[in-house]
Amino acid sequence: MKPTTTTEISTYDDNEIVNHSGNAHFSDILAANMNRRGVLRGSVATSAGVLLGSVGLTACGGDGSGPAKPPVSNGPKELKLNFEPVAHTNADLVTVPKDYQVSILHALGDPLHYGDTSWSDTGTESAESYQRRIGDGHDGMYYFGLSDDGKFDANRSDRGLLCVNHEYVVAPYGLHPAGSTRVDGKRPAEEVRKEIFAHGASVSEIQRKAGSNEMEMVRGSKYNRRVHSATPMEMAGPAAGNAKLVTKLSVDGKEAFGMNNNCACGYTPWGTYLTCEENYLNVIGRAVDDDTQRSASEIVALNRYGLPQGRENPYGWDTPEGEEFKRWNSAVSAAAARDDYRNIFNSFGWVVEIDPFRPDSKPVKRSALGRFNHEGAWPAPAKAGEPIVIYSGDDARNEYVFKFVSDAKWDPKDVNGGAAAGAKYLDKGTLYAAKFNADGTGEWLELTHGKNGIDASNALYPFADQADVIMHCRLAADFMGATKMDRPEWGGVNPLNNEVYMTMTNNSKRDGVKIPLDAANPRIGNTNGHIVRWREEGSQAGTKFQWDIYLFGARVDGKQSENLSNLSATNDFSSPDGLYFDQRTDGGAGLLWIQTDDGSYTDVTNCMMLAAIPGQVGDGKRVTTSDGQETIMGAHATGANVRRFLVGPFDCEITGVVVTPDGKTLFFNVQHPGEDKGDFATNTFTSHWPGNQPGIISHHQGHKRPRSATVVVTRKDGGPIAL
Repeated sequence: MKPTTTTEISTYDDNEIVNHSGNAHFSDILAANMNRRGVLRGSVATSAGVLLGSVGLTACGGDGSGPAKPPVSNGPKELKLNFEPVAHTNADLVTVPKDYQVSILHALGDPLHYGDTSWSDTGTESAESYQRRIGDGHDGMYYFGLSDDGKFDANRSDRGLLCVNHEYVVAPYGLHPAGSTRVDGKRPAEEVRKEIFAHGASVSEIQRKAGSNEMEMVRGSKYNRRVHSATPMEMAGPAAGNAKLVTKLSVDGKEAFGMNNNCACGYTPWGTYLTCEENYLNVIGRAVDDDTQRSASEIVALNRYGLPQGRENPYGWDTPEGEEFKRWNSAVSAAAARDDYRNIFNSFGWVVEIDPFRPDSKPVKRSALGRFNHEGAWPAPAKAGEPIVIYSGDDARNEYVFKFVSDAKWDPKDVNGGAAAGAKYLDKGTLYAAKFNADGTGEWLELTHGKNGIDASNALYPFADQADVIMHCRLAADFMGATKMDRPEWGGVNPLNNEVYMTMTNNSKRDGVKIPLDAANPRIGNTNGHIVRWREEGSQAGTKFQWDIYLFGARVDGKQSENLSNLSATNDFSSPDGLYFDQRTDGGAGLLWIQTDDGSYTDVTNCMMLAAIPGQVGDGKRVTTSDGQETIMGAHATGANVRRFLVGPFDCEITGVVVTPDGKTLFFNVQHPGEDKGDFATNTFTSHWPGNQPGIISHHQGHKRPRSATVVVTRKDGGPIAL
């Protein structure tokens, strides 16, 4: 027997390019656009009346008969940042402005209920107990106000339900006694079970502490639950019951088991949580000679979605002995699909709806929103009598931006409608992919079976029905000519003018030779990323839009990407990732939060979160970079409209952010602190956060192992956050 070894679990390269279509890249489109002077200038002037009319504050309202009432707003006011910017720092702490304080709401391994022991800092908690513990890799999240009678109340700030994604098990894998291990190439079954239960999402009841805006988790609440990689789920929408979803676990193709690598998220106006499966390739493998058992169309689809034959399961979840682990390899191993797991891969990559107010409810995978590396599902403000509109990014290099428009028109009486409302608005609708035109306009390309050549006669891929289209919407977008984007990450819709923002994290492989410079990527290396935005023409459900670029990330020292947005030491950033528009009802709606997941500026500062007051599409100017490349950008950043609000601990990503309706409590997540390396024998790691954070409650103090966690930020004087 070979010795037990500590291994790196995830070797999946989420930057791998699997889109080899001939579609235009966004950079090519923007390069052409830059040769047309003044296209965007003056085209997006919007009257105050139009802006006010587009807010749609009935989004979270009720019919007036229950506790879920429309958010109360004093109307839009001029936003003004009101905090001292945080300086660059590599401190192994969360650093906030001097008038602010932080506390830890929950961290990896914290028990949701009584009966399970508190985190031991030894990794000895049982796998079974992680069905009732906070998971790993805190990521996207959303806060839902909780009324006294247990319903969604969009105005309540002192009591609520917090839904948090647990994207993956992160290095140095401190949930195990000595990190992740293998024996003769096989993972121990107990370790794999623990990781399966540590993935997914958590729902926890939270409440304000007496006399404070700080929050604490209500341990033992009936609402507290975990949804993980083994939770039974319903398949809904066009794909439900399709033959390509039939497995040994679901012989009718109407059920899925578990959700994986849930990154960003979304929410609905009826009060449910949308959690999105992104890098699910982390947990799936495929046999070496599997192509010999597949049809030509299956091979096309599997390769396009990044699962070629012979691909090893990065986490090794398919290596332990036993039937329960066989499903983590999507290979043909029996005569019929109902007798093996050949289709298990197709059961991941969806948007999952969870009703946090009904703890016994079954999560639902809403297939109409498409299948891909879902970074998130961001709704436009709901307006009575208009469709529900949800935006998504496919987080991989050269992939697409998508939009879903419901068939049903929003009725505020559906607030608190749970899964029934989800079925009404999310199971029937139209999926689109974005095409950015050279003249600065854009269009949404409809991905519907039987239209525009998307049918069984298609030479690229024979789409059998609408289920096939949404299951392989990357291929449908390839065929329709959607625009390749540079890793669409988080997005959001400005509630003041309905403009949509989406982060493009970076592209360090742009060397100016093999990958040439262009107007959208005018800086050699482009290690620091940028943010794209667009404005729909007419209604949010329309099929035309205008676009530009909001901000370019850069180091103020100029050592990497050129500082096109005139960033300063108080607001420079690299690799924008998380993004969230504040929805508070105290007049502060429209404040933009930007978070980073960076490895290019960490010699100077850890990852961070900034607060911004955005302008609008077309408010900038044309420039030429030092490399001679012409481009266009939004208005310059200043200390008045963009400031660094906080910096996280060492080796972390700052991700997930939400603010209570009254604007006085902010939540954000710290993911994978200390991920670089660790020595379990001596308890030495590159980060010891959160156990070393000053002022936190006793059961989080003094621990050595780094843990992902949710952080609560409040002002010491009890005032509104950032304003």
